[in-house]
Amino acid sequence: MSAAEAGGIFRRARGRTLDAFPSEKEREWKGPFYFIQGADPQFGLMKAWSTGDSDSGGDEWGQEIRLTEQAVEAINKLKPKPRFFVLCGDLIHAMPGMPWRKEQTADLQRVLARVDSDIPLVLVSGNHDVGNTPTPETVAEFQRTWGDDYFSFWVGGVLFLVLNSQFWYDASQCPALKQAQDQWLHQQLSIAGQRKCQHAIVFQHIPLFLHSIDEDSNYFNLTKSVRKEVAEKLIRAGVTAVFSGHYHRNAGGIYQNLDMVVSSAIGCQLGEDTHGLRVVVVTAEKIVHRYYSLDELSEKGIDDDLMGLMEEK
Repeated sequence: MSAAEAGGIFRRARGRTLDAFPSEKEREWKGPFYFIQGADPQFGLMKAWSTGDSDSGGDEWGQEIRLTEQAVEAINKLKPKPRFFVLCGDLIHAMPGMPWRKEQTADLQRVLARVDSDIPLVLVSGNHDVGNTPTPETVAEFQRTWGDDYFSFWVGGVLFLVLNSQFWYDASQCPALKQAQDQWLHQQLSIAGQRKCQHAIVFQHIPLFLHSIDEDSNYFNLTKSVRKEVAEKLIRAGVTAVFSGHYHRNAGGIYQNLDMVVSSAIGCQLGEDTHGLRVVVVTAEKIVHRYYSLDELSEKGIDDDLMGLMEEK
């Protein structure tokens, strides 16, 4: 199956929304539900990291294929089904213009095509997907391959915002694209700020912060000035959770009433965590989440206490 053939299976984001969820039917709260968050399948990184050549290595990705297949199989077995499965960036390892990019893309799309057709895919762009310094060309390539790089959608009265965090990391080669996302986000947050949604939740690749809003800037977070500006903007609009990846370890923290959730990878682990997925339950009052190893989710499914939250009225 070619990348184009596999890509045709996905209901990809177009026109800054995801038509898998018709907004006129999904704007009202109908009760608790859950979704699955994953991050960084990043086909090719495990080989590259093991050889110490993380920039240009990565000519094998069999381990990532098997792990992502396990993730898909675990998700497909869950009862009831999650409302959607979101992947928070770094879908593949090869940067734009690098060797094996087309092959990694084709293999990932082939695996993701096995996700139950009743579980929509939500795909977030990461730095390896659009480049550390994105350009109009790399963003356009992502859009052709995976869908819009930023968009919103409604599920059960909850407004979800998918953002291209690379614009906040380095938009020097595409300032107009960053400005367009900023203007679009302002409009979306005005809707959330008017409290027309039960919750507002953000998905992006790079975390605002790993543990604390005041931590030092590094490769794995946004700079202090940017993160505080973005966080304040989200909080004013009533956003209560941001889900990200990028760190290849579990992390996160609370700033005011904003829960910054950093999930470890499906693929290469850079810390002590295991390959896994996060289960996120959305109730009328709160958002509860728990990270599961792929083995745990495959063998035991979701814990009873989380399932019980979905029975609340």
